[in-house]
Amino acid sequence: MDSKWIIETNGLGKVFDEVEVIKDCSMHVKQGTIYGFLGMNGAGKTTVFKMLTSLLTPTSGTAKVMGIDITSRSNEVLRNIGSIIETPIFHEHLSAAENLRVHLAYMNKENVDIDKTLEMVGLSSMNTKPVSTFSLGMRQRLGIARAIIHQPKLLILDEPLNGLDPMGIREMRDLFLSLVKNKGMTILISSHILTDIEQIADTIGIIANGRIIDEVSMAQIKSKTSNDSLEEYFFQKMKEELEYA
Repeated sequence: MDSKWIIETNGLGKVFDEVEVIKDCSMHVKQGTIYGFLGMNGAGKTTVFKMLTSLLTPTSGTAKVMGIDITSRSNEVLRNIGSIIETPIFHEHLSAAENLRVHLAYMNKENVDIDKTLEMVGLSSMNTKPVSTFSLGMRQRLGIARAIIHQPKLLILDEPLNGLDPMGIREMRDLFLSLVKNKGMTILISSHILTDIEQIADTIGIIANGRIIDEVSMAQIKSKTSNDSLEEYFFQKMKEELEYA
């Protein structure tokens, strides 16, 4: 991969039933960083994530992941991506470890320490219990475990902190930072909890009405706001967008 961008989209668009839900969307995610993707409900975050993971085909524009066009060589790209998009689905009658084993077989990965991965997400004590008994927070932890177990280069995480209690949120934030620092992963993450993104992100992308209206570093945000607040910056951008519209 020649470019410093692990994700690069240009003029990306998606039309559903003659309605343009994503329009002229350009995103740039640098290798080895955490990119916080923010927007109001319905702004288009999940649709962008689905195009980046080949769950949807773009109507227009280009999307490169690791320098490869996702529409032409998706299998090559997807081996190096871990993701949570919308609610994770599991084999309910199987244990957490067995679900991970199925995923590794699908990814054609061997000699991976399943117990270690479950320990990383705080599920080591649930190794043998069926997933049908899991709480929402435990399912989110297992979803994160499945996303990281094959040691991908890129994580695409859509609201991965949903359902977690405050301790779980803090543990997963620390895990994400560790994966970037110690494993060289890149993370593209969305969350409605701006304070969580503020604590881990290097760069922020803001999407409104299907278009990315801003890409800015957290350092720049802190220099532009009176109280170093991502929340203040985000709502100011939303206000400007409404006035512009």
